[in-house]
Amino acid sequence: MSRVATRTAVLWVPDWPVVAAIQHEGAPPHLPAAVHDGRRLVAVSAVARAQGVRRGMRRRHAQGTCPELVLLPEDEGRDAVLFETVAQAAEQVVPGVEVVRPGLLLVPADGAARFHGSTEAFGAALVGAVARAGHESQVGVADGLLAALLAAREHRLVPPGGSADFLAPYPVSALVHAAHDPRTLTATAELVDLLTRLGLRTLGALAALPAADVATRFGELGAWAHRLVRGQDPRPPVRRRPEPDLEASHEIDPPTARLDVATFAARRVAEELHAKLLARGATCGRLEITAVTEHGSELSRTWRTDLGGLGGLTAARITDRVRWQLEGWLDRAASARHGDQDPERGAVARLVVLAREVVPAGAEQGRLWGGASGNDVRAHRALERVQGLLGAHGVLTAALQGGRDVHDQVHLVPWGAQQRAERSAHAPWPGRLPSPAPATVLPEPQPVLVLDAAGCPVTLDGRWALSADPARVHWPGTTHRDPARAVEPHEATVLSWAGPWPLAQRWWTSEGRTVVHLQAALDDGAVLLEWDAAARTWVCEARYD
Repeated sequence: MSRVATRTAVLWVPDWPVVAAIQHEGAPPHLPAAVHDGRRLVAVSAVARAQGVRRGMRRRHAQGTCPELVLLPEDEGRDAVLFETVAQAAEQVVPGVEVVRPGLLLVPADGAARFHGSTEAFGAALVGAVARAGHESQVGVADGLLAALLAAREHRLVPPGGSADFLAPYPVSALVHAAHDPRTLTATAELVDLLTRLGLRTLGALAALPAADVATRFGELGAWAHRLVRGQDPRPPVRRRPEPDLEASHEIDPPTARLDVATFAARRVAEELHAKLLARGATCGRLEITAVTEHGSELSRTWRTDLGGLGGLTAARITDRVRWQLEGWLDRAASARHGDQDPERGAVARLVVLAREVVPAGAEQGRLWGGASGNDVRAHRALERVQGLLGAHGVLTAALQGGRDVHDQVHLVPWGAQQRAERSAHAPWPGRLPSPAPATVLPEPQPVLVLDAAGCPVTLDGRWALSADPARVHWPGTTHRDPARAVEPHEATVLSWAGPWPLAQRWWTSEGRTVVHLQAALDDGAVLLEWDAAARTWVCEARYD
């Protein structure tokens, strides 16, 4: 007897990364906009597409195509936090929504359609609820996940049993829409390339092949794709009793409304749950995140972890989802204290993460190359132990942020956290040093003498021109109570140099200062030198690898 495919509903907010970035940055919504990862565009608004801008373009090419294009930085955490508003709007229509990724929700269709009278009425109610939250959305309903995803992009309802015919004319490249994480996306793109080279250019051509032959030739990934193109669920039917759900929880005493404290608890819960999954040799299809507030109310959200047995679920990925969800809830709790939301949503007192659809890991294993070594695990545990003794801010790590001076570009964040920098690194920052950035910024600049070929000091005049070409850099030597920071007297020969680059900051105030930077390649390495115009002295500020 053939298995009846489950009716699946998908709610899709078009171009969500761009929508979230515009909302967060306050950019004008009527201008063409795109989100980039530093090199290429990863999402493009409809206005930008109308002017020829396409996803995957390099930034310079896109700006040449559309000079008024507004470029916004990629931030997956920002997208997830802001998407909570859409998820809560959808829950007003039907409970039990699942977040696949920011911008995409899986919604139970059969019961909701019966409740609202028809599938069409259910879809209209869902779109209307999201519209009242301030966002446009599209709904697709079909048999199977891939058909529902593509139907949502066309705002279409596929009749029961019609998913295979609906999918048949699509190119095989449409399979990438079912991949929601970088690892699965890369593997799916490689499969699409292979199928195209073999002459299988449409989903219908792939669906026409025998399932056993596809699994033999293309492995588990091919079997997953074959089930999708036939309008079936991503996973095959389970002919055994499923594994019980796994749970990890943590009591937060005292209850907190601070994101950093809640994130610290979230990491502990994520690591505990991940350890339980590893001990059982299992993975899960869904994560149910629940926060219990100090008033006893519960906030719950379900996240989809994988779409076809390629999860790659790690403690860090679990932590990210819990942190994004907490940030969305705590932001709304802060609004509640100002009278915008339900005041019962207070500080978080208990955090629970439940792994649902637990199945044996099977083929789901770590990557062959680049896996964590025992030393890495022991180092992480040591850092966590120190952080547990000293608090979240007791162990810091450096991240890049915006700024003109190399010291301004260093942003210290708690180890393990993924906080947004105070200053965007993607802003223009006139006067900033050209690439590459130095690898090591010295905590205390070292006084040096820059000499020309005749041994005379090199200085700068009022027009920031060097008095002579630098030939040698001399370190007079310094002492320090920490022997590791002491500098022995030595001298290095200048092989090449670049600059100078003047930088005047806050020159209109008494606290302003003007410095000039010079890059120098020495016979023992490369350094960044700084000339203080007021003191008329040179210092070594940073070193290059």
